[in-house]
Amino acid sequence: MSRFTSLCVTAGLICTGAALWPAFAADGGAETISVRNFPTYWLQDRTSQDDFLPPPSGYGPVVSELGHPYVPNGAGKQQTSRIADLANPILKPWVIEQMIKPNADVRAGKIPFIARERCWPTGVPGFLIFAHAAGMYVVQTEKEILIVQELDQQTRHIYMNVPHSKKPKPSWYGESVGHFEGDELVVDTIGMNDKSFVDNYRTPHTDRIHVVERFKIVEDGKTLQVTATVEDPGAFNMPWSAVQRWKRGPFRNILEQVCAENSEGFYDYDVVPMPQAAKPDF
Repeated sequence: MSRFTSLCVTAGLICTGAALWPAFAADGGAETISVRNFPTYWLQDRTSQDDFLPPPSGYGPVVSELGHPYVPNGAGKQQTSRIADLANPILKPWVIEQMIKPNADVRAGKIPFIARERCWPTGVPGFLIFAHAAGMYVVQTEKEILIVQELDQQTRHIYMNVPHSKKPKPSWYGESVGHFEGDELVVDTIGMNDKSFVDNYRTPHTDRIHVVERFKIVEDGKTLQVTATVEDPGAFNMPWSAVQRWKRGPFRNILEQVCAENSEGFYDYDVVPMPQAAKPDF
């Protein structure tokens, strides 16, 4: 039994993956559920290759530039780095200007910054592709849901059935509040700082970003699907949406993977020091 599972049992928490919805009644009331009744683990769905999928309609996320497709490691082809399509109409001019340099660096053969590879917090909705690179676990209580990504155990806190704070202090993951609408978990996030990117294409945002995620289990319980809608009048010309999916995995204990910030030495990254708090922010 891993420390993660031991913590859940000792604290009396409900540690679930697929049980995220069956574990709660529509009115938010908790049911008694054994940790062993549901799988705890969701595996990445390789159809998205660690990038967002486009929404069924409307404006979508930044994708690879036409003619320069992203090829991940292990795909049976020469791996490539991402070059963002800057013609996407969602992008404000200053965002495009900021993204030109990393695109040029990739063309010059440099390895671009990716939050997961540098062990940085990712913010929201970036967490959906950060957690997607490894496994994802869910810990839930009646008042709070934790979403834990296996790589480095970075964790999101979702406070259930409560309003947002009047003035949440900006932070990496902001303030997420959730509620259930039928068979969907709806999560509303505000209060993020502007230090993260919304994707692996290094698309920036401002502290005005507002994200709404709708989590739903589809395909007869085999797939967890999330549709995220992003609004940020400081960075984007209009709201846009993106989709992410995970496959239900067999039960396994969480791997305690330690990730050390600023591991840039191996690939000649531009050195960008990890921000350090001079004093506690809570």
